[in-house]
Amino acid sequence: MSTASAAIIIQGITRTGRAFRPSDWSERLCGVLSTFGGDHQMRYSPYVRPMLMDGVRCVCVEEELRRVEPRAYRFLLDFAADNELVVIDPTRPEGSAEFCPVPGTKLRPGGGEPPASPAA
Repeated sequence: MSTASAAIIIQGITRTGRAFRPSDWSERLCGVLSTFGGDHQMRYSPYVRPMLMDGVRCVCVEEELRRVEPRAYRFLLDFAADNELVVIDPTRPEGSAEFCPVPGTKLRPGGGEPPASPAA
């Protein structure tokens, strides 16, 4: 049994391939769900955190947020949809309305990149 958590990744790339602005959008979005500790330091939610993936700013959204705070989860997905951001959801099969692959990458059913074609 896998202990890895399911998470969606909202990438700072639009579906047309343009970088999303402002450059600190991921920190701002995660800041909406952050709290301040007793030491007056901002703490990101354990369910939502900014990350850098292959040089692209992203937001990692843990699936558990859907159960804990469904309105916050919906807000994040709506933000991505409204701004036409690429969303990587490993739980959705390719071809479903909620699946959006990384631009320029073709995935085969079941995930993973297709095998390299033989050189001609």
